[in-house]
Amino acid sequence: MNARRSSSVTSLTPFPEATTPVDRGIFDAEAFRRMITLERKRSERSRKPFMLLLLDMGEALPSEKNGKTLKKVLSVLSLTTRETDITGWYANGCVVGVMFTEIADDGGSSAPSTIITRVTDTLRGNLEPEQFNRVSLSFHVFPEDWDHDQPQRPSNPTLYPDLSTRDDARKGFRTTKRMMDILGSVLALVFLAPIFLIVACAIKASSEGPVFFRQRRIGQHGQPFVFLKFRSMFVNNDAAAHRDYVQQLIAGKANQQVGENGQAVYKLTKDPRITRIGGFLRKTSLDELPQFINVLRGEMSLVGPRPPVPYEVEAYDIWHRRRLLEAKPGITGLWQVSGRSRVTFDDMVRLDLRYARTWSPWMDIKILVRTPGAVVLGEGAH
Repeated sequence: MNARRSSSVTSLTPFPEATTPVDRGIFDAEAFRRMITLERKRSERSRKPFMLLLLDMGEALPSEKNGKTLKKVLSVLSLTTRETDITGWYANGCVVGVMFTEIADDGGSSAPSTIITRVTDTLRGNLEPEQFNRVSLSFHVFPEDWDHDQPQRPSNPTLYPDLSTRDDARKGFRTTKRMMDILGSVLALVFLAPIFLIVACAIKASSEGPVFFRQRRIGQHGQPFVFLKFRSMFVNNDAAAHRDYVQQLIAGKANQQVGENGQAVYKLTKDPRITRIGGFLRKTSLDELPQFINVLRGEMSLVGPRPPVPYEVEAYDIWHRRRLLEAKPGITGLWQVSGRSRVTFDDMVRLDLRYARTWSPWMDIKILVRTPGAVVLGEGAH
């Protein structure tokens, strides 16, 4: 990945805070974090990565010595930034950020590693050793490489300050949502226990294999977890057909299938991997009941986007990832009660993002009330 170099060298004013990208001053934290959000969305469309450089001064800057160090750092950074790069406070008074925009491979000569080396060498060569040692550097490239084989969160929270700000603003709502999840999952597991027993017996009587189907799914922020369902397929089946269809669906190349009621759906129907009892479980959504255990564990919510399998996420466009970043996955959601498999994948993602933006406990209640009707009608379920 190479970045275009600009031959122009623009100096930064030491302390004035910028109000527009044209001003080569320094944005305040609120404005700079908003610019990070906008640059992420621009990068999603252009597919050109950007890199965020953070310079942590270690403490707030009321002291004269820190002020002189900051002034020198900002002056030196002007030697390594272009007019299109953006400088601002990531955290007011202690962490300065620089966004190096559009560093995708476009025939230039500067890759992220080259920028890192250039910035580090320039700072080291122009600052006193004491000043250089006071500054802690970190570099963050968007989009990130998500490694689902690792147990920790693959998404970098530094690149999503807007999401942490939104979560802080919704702290009371999030507490209410978690209480609803705990209460709802406990009540469901208690009152549905007889159905659990009946379904388990039917699965064991109809085919060999375990009662529960355990699968690695991707949760919020890209965190993997073990997803539970009642087994509806034969054991040791090949997932290649489903993987191929999902990849075509995400790419917008999948053909609609004809469901049992004659409706056109974006879903793999007549799947030979599904047992006879499994077809009934899927049609009635009874196979989803064990996910109340995932909800009780905190891996899922009662309402939210459906959690994808890793090979689905690998086929995502960059903007599709936002459905995993902005909300915890759920058993039901806006997609399930607003079209389910009858809508395209892109439209499903848009519904998930709309839910994340407008979410409230009252919206969750309305979706939960609408869910039984969608289940009974079997809209899009296969």
